[in-house]
Amino acid sequence: MADFPTMDTAAGLDLDSPPFDLLDEAARDRLQSAVDFGFFPAGTRLIEQGRPSEHAFVVLKGRVDASDERDGASHRFADYGPGDVFGAFAVIMGRARHTYTSAEDTLCHLIPAGLFQKLIAENPRFAAFFHEGLSVKRKLLAEQQSGSELTRLMLTRVMDAQLAPAVEVPASTGIADAAERLKLDKVDCLVVAAGHGQPRGIVTRTDLLEAVALSGLGLDTPVGDLASRPLVAVRSEDVLFQALVTMTEKHIERVAVLDGERVLGTLGMAEVLAHYASNSHLISLRLARAESLEDIAEAASRMTALVRTLHAQGARMSYLMEMVSALNSRIMGQIFQTLVPAEYRDKVCLLVMGSEGRREQILKTDQDNALVLADDLDWPGLDEAMDRFSEALGKVGYPPCPGKVMVNNPYWRMSQTQWRKRIDTWRKDSGGQTVLDLSIALDARPIAGNTALFEPVKEAMMALGGDLVLMRFMAEGALGFGTPLTLFGKVRTEEGRTDLKKGGVFPLVHGVRTLALTHGIRRSSTFDRLAALGEGEVLSAEMTRDVTQALAVFQRLRLAQQLADDEAGLTPGNTVDVRGMRKLDRELLRDALRVVNGFKDTLRQRFQISG
Repeated sequence: MADFPTMDTAAGLDLDSPPFDLLDEAARDRLQSAVDFGFFPAGTRLIEQGRPSEHAFVVLKGRVDASDERDGASHRFADYGPGDVFGAFAVIMGRARHTYTSAEDTLCHLIPAGLFQKLIAENPRFAAFFHEGLSVKRKLLAEQQSGSELTRLMLTRVMDAQLAPAVEVPASTGIADAAERLKLDKVDCLVVAAGHGQPRGIVTRTDLLEAVALSGLGLDTPVGDLASRPLVAVRSEDVLFQALVTMTEKHIERVAVLDGERVLGTLGMAEVLAHYASNSHLISLRLARAESLEDIAEAASRMTALVRTLHAQGARMSYLMEMVSALNSRIMGQIFQTLVPAEYRDKVCLLVMGSEGRREQILKTDQDNALVLADDLDWPGLDEAMDRFSEALGKVGYPPCPGKVMVNNPYWRMSQTQWRKRIDTWRKDSGGQTVLDLSIALDARPIAGNTALFEPVKEAMMALGGDLVLMRFMAEGALGFGTPLTLFGKVRTEEGRTDLKKGGVFPLVHGVRTLALTHGIRRSSTFDRLAALGEGEVLSAEMTRDVTQALAVFQRLRLAQQLADDEAGLTPGNTVDVRGMRKLDRELLRDALRVVNGFKDTLRQRFQISG
């Protein structure tokens, strides 16, 4: 007993840590006044499986093992250390799911069952923590981090923003009449109606001015000849941040807002910035005004600061990744356009792959890119231009890929015919290099040049999904790395860190990629692939939800560590410091890694892989 606090000097229950921080102040006071202490020598059975419990327990010091009693034997599956809560289910449901035994001399806070049940009944968020799983815990954590301007941007729907009226005119409307409509309706743009095989489009005040002042067109020139088509639009139910991403990616200042097929109005950057002054827009402006590689590099240098700001303000990971991806695509595409002479741009297509292709890049990492060339391309300076492109990306902050998956490597620079031959080779050879190459290529996304050149290549890759032998080899790749969980449910670490990419991100990303190809899903984002797999009932609703949430947890924890390492002067990587995590983050990590194990079991069943 000498190593334990006495009943008089023991520290009080930490009510500022999850889940007790979900209680209001009055409930916390009631809890603090009623909590007791219990000392349990090693080997003490605290709760019996199938029996009720008189207390919920919070470990103060020591360790408690949880086990299941099956077939006359005890099977341990998790342990609980200081700060962990156990026994809640036994109090709520009147029977314990597991048996809990002190593995060593242990001191616990004891919360009376009656009080715990009242706290559950009177505090829905506190109750949700115990009743629900990973997704609810992550949502509660996000709520704790809310309150910033950015959070409001994440929650505000486009329909709730200040929309400009949608004024639609026939394509035959002359420039003079269109200018008059702009003035009368006090708008900056007009929706141009569809007709003569053309979809709806948009014409802005700037378009009209340039047509007259710069191109010398007459005032009776139809605006249908000036319209940008097709109409770039967002849905009314989208969040404002998605509109910001779309405008950034498309290099535009205004989008239409649709309710079904009806145009509700238009939304401009000014209206979005009325809710949030986005640094991303400042980067976009710098890129738009860039006249040299040095100007582009200067704009790109602000990316890490943008990520740090958005992350600190609670940005939802999927939105953050989309914004970064949109800016990265603009940076790379602009450099590509600068280095590729105009006469060759219609004969080449730049692809980004890996996490950038999936729109899941956050901080700048390795270059992963490739090139699709027109079969009739005759460009003697191709090698030199691609060397300069790769070198320029390096100067802007995208380091070379260790595996040489780059456009300056002829292996990843092929004509359409050569790509189709390569894909046919992948079909015939299911070896390790094939799986690696195919996995890289499946995430490809065109961002510059003639993007139509990629379509037949994409179609050829999608056809591989029907080869069940190849798909089985692909699925086995997701099972290659062990999940870093011990037999007792603790996160396995080396020097206090664990590799989230190997143990968590890769199995989910690659497994989802394989299922998507098998079922003909063309999307490249893992989150979009998951949504499609759920919609098609390939994965259950519960599995779809849990894998989506687990991937977001991994991405958020990894980004937080990368930013911390960068600030400390360390090279950001894929490992996270488990010892330095907040308690709820450690619990989320453990839950997410258990989801990985469950997903791997699903893959084994779907592709009949033993193991």
